[in-house]
Amino acid sequence: MWTPFLLQLIVPVLAAAQLSLPNPPYLPPSASNGAQTSSSSGTPNPQWSNLLGNLIYFYDAQRSGTLPANNRVPWRNSSSVNDGKDVGLDLSGGYFDAGDFIKATFPLSFTLMSICWGASDYGKAYDVANQTAYLDSMLRWGLDWLIKAHPSPSTLYVLVGSTDLDNAYWGGDENIPLNRPSYSINDTKPGTDAAAGASAAFAACAALYSGRAFNGSYSNPASLQNATYAQTLQTHAQQLYTFAVNSTGGQKTYQSSVPAVGESYGSSGFGDDLTIAALFLAWATSSSSYYQDAQHYFQQYKLTGQDGVFNWDSKTPGIYVLFAQIAQIAQASSGLGGNFTTWQTECERYFDGIVNNNVASLTSDGLLYYDGDSNDATLNPALNAAMLLTRYAPMASTSDKKASYTKFAQSQLDYVLGKNSMSVPYVVGSNPNSPANPHSAMASGGNDIGNIDTSPPQEAYILYGAVVGGPDKHGKFYDIRSDWPETEVALDYNAPMLTLAAMHVLNDTSDPFFTSLQAGAYDKVRPSGQPCDDAISDGCSGPKLSKSAIIALAVILGVVGLIILGLIIWYFRIRTRK
Repeated sequence: MWTPFLLQLIVPVLAAAQLSLPNPPYLPPSASNGAQTSSSSGTPNPQWSNLLGNLIYFYDAQRSGTLPANNRVPWRNSSSVNDGKDVGLDLSGGYFDAGDFIKATFPLSFTLMSICWGASDYGKAYDVANQTAYLDSMLRWGLDWLIKAHPSPSTLYVLVGSTDLDNAYWGGDENIPLNRPSYSINDTKPGTDAAAGASAAFAACAALYSGRAFNGSYSNPASLQNATYAQTLQTHAQQLYTFAVNSTGGQKTYQSSVPAVGESYGSSGFGDDLTIAALFLAWATSSSSYYQDAQHYFQQYKLTGQDGVFNWDSKTPGIYVLFAQIAQIAQASSGLGGNFTTWQTECERYFDGIVNNNVASLTSDGLLYYDGDSNDATLNPALNAAMLLTRYAPMASTSDKKASYTKFAQSQLDYVLGKNSMSVPYVVGSNPNSPANPHSAMASGGNDIGNIDTSPPQEAYILYGAVVGGPDKHGKFYDIRSDWPETEVALDYNAPMLTLAAMHVLNDTSDPFFTSLQAGAYDKVRPSGQPCDDAISDGCSGPKLSKSAIIALAVILGVVGLIILGLIIWYFRIRTRK
């Protein structure tokens, strides 16, 4: 049954109709198209426009629930339409999180927040590439599900599906196990981070649908303004923020209340989530009260001076840039306050550490690498850094810093698009050298969990636009389906690439790097052997010695040991005689 609160919020959504999709629809061109240079030399560059379109198309392939009549992904079917029935709600819809079939609110919220933020700054790119209607459709598929997952002011569903059951199933979308429990946080079992994270997503997207533009030459929101929908999103943002701040159960990480999320998306803290939620609400509503909250949380949780990554669990670097954007507007009387120079200093301390390799290292072929954070998805930290660097560069204090940030960001984007030791553009379907075996149960076409890599031998469907995890720390990419650290896809992996692609649609007349790659370039350098990571450990040991060699080595070590022992005894006897 629908609660009065839910009906109050859903009815306006139904009235706020989304944009009409193009007819005929945009469909990704074949990978061979990505090996051809563009004939035109202006903007928008057709290759960048296709990349932007493909990146959005990936989200269509990740849809859960009853698919619309205009579904663009022919091999996808309606799925998990009974989600939420275990708690008497309709929680169907939304997106499957990655290569499996769980729906996870925390990373989804980050993904939507990041994409809406990017479309507020570089949204005109979606307009000129004829992708705005698809952006609108993609965002609403996620936001409308988040609305359903927030059925009352202090209740938020944070996970649908069981990680254990999900990991035991490998197959298509028509036979997903029906046992899909729904997990929520509420007033007595709160989750400060998840509630604040969802609030930030709703607030960032409310600002986008309101047409709010940051000061600066690059700030051009996508043309999808809808006041009714924006108000609905803002209401949910405010409700969730109040829940995060004032829960009667106190403030705590959401896995404390829902241990089932700990294995896949456990949170390390909530200070950054509270801060960015308050900051996006301040931006969306022009509220000085929310802005003061953001300043308070920033100081309370000691967020200054941090050097971590920007991702679903670590939002602090994005907070620096968002504060700077708002402070830049404050110089033109936005009413929110803030000292632009202060935030310039904070941003540039952080970004200088990245470009000067003081807080992370570069792999041998040039990828930004954070020990720990990059281990299971090397590309994501680098892409998020590139996205923030490019966004901040126009606000840099000197022309040298602007050039330095822009150059470093471009190097990371070029790496992901094929300028690497493997000659692999790590976006599926973008070029003949793109990954052929993404870790996706749906796209694989197989149902033999014991033989994921060989059943079937060739991936059944091309998961166009999917950004994969990426190569190992040595730059090697094995393209093995079961090797999820390297080949798995995820909602949040695509988010920074969308913003980066939009930036280039607006400003770049030259093609993405992958058009310069010849078909078969990866095959010439494909690494032999097996990976060494959390999925496959076969490659972790070095060359194995033969049995006779091991015996010989043991004999040698034994003899050496006896000699050393004899020398020690002789030494102490000499000292004793003295």
